[in-house]
Amino acid sequence: MEDNVPEGTKRLIDGRERVYYSGYWVKTYEVPEDTLQAKRKLIGALTRRLFNHVEHGLNIPGSRLNEARKSYEEESDTDRRRVKGAMLAGALFNRAADIFTKLVELQSVGIEIQSDNALMRECGRCLQEALGLGRLVLHRSGEEGIDELWGEPFKAFSIPLEDFYESRYVKIGLTLRDIDRVAEAIAATFEPIANFSGIEKHVRAFAKAAKTKTETLRTDPEIFDIWTSFVTAAERMCGHFNAAAVPDNIDEQHLAADGRLLLQQGRDLVSYITRARTPMPKSTTDYIERCKAYAERCASRQG
Repeated sequence: MEDNVPEGTKRLIDGRERVYYSGYWVKTYEVPEDTLQAKRKLIGALTRRLFNHVEHGLNIPGSRLNEARKSYEEESDTDRRRVKGAMLAGALFNRAADIFTKLVELQSVGIEIQSDNALMRECGRCLQEALGLGRLVLHRSGEEGIDELWGEPFKAFSIPLEDFYESRYVKIGLTLRDIDRVAEAIAATFEPIANFSGIEKHVRAFAKAAKTKTETLRTDPEIFDIWTSFVTAAERMCGHFNAAAVPDNIDEQHLAADGRLLLQQGRDLVSYITRARTPMPKSTTDYIERCKAYAERCASRQG
């Protein structure tokens, strides 16, 4: 972190432009020309990313929108209605993508598309309704929703692409902060424990690799090395265990096993945050509390 650097400051660092948000210098990318074609491509990518991170079964074709709506409106059971609402949101996103695709096709043959075009309005309406239903959707882990992912396609549709990219850098800065929060909790919890002594360097390396992956687009030429570094850092962190330090006492062995499970959960949480490129505040807070509780259990055993 640096003091007195205004949010949004851009600077060349090691030959690469970066922008400063939430105490981090985030890697930037060239903004494409703000056209319907570029927006269609971006919304398509954001929608695919959304379905990749949320619970299964939501990628309903836009052609089945009316069926999805009818099923949702007729459902009275609260739990089933949540799931059907999530499926309706998926259908709405795909309907919006279908409309955008056709608009781009019309534009490609010389038909001018104005912002007040009826299909443009319908596309915006579908995205906005899907955003409203996004609160019903859980992350694939089942722990919480990621509202930001549901808002991104609508944001990409409704604001200039340059503003959209800048909003993503703001969110990535917050994401990097949460990765560090989880890593600090892991290091503080496990380093003092004999079974895990020496793990801190692996935790730091894992957090660094996760942050680099978070700020890097999949289309970046460096992604092959960056993703490999992230995966192997996670393996080294979770593979670090001093088996010789485990006592014969069965209760102590159970405590060590609980620690290994908690460590794996931390790896999974950072992986979820990294791949989604957005914070998961509820899961992060819950995990930090579980780390504190585990540290207290270990301290009471030593006492």
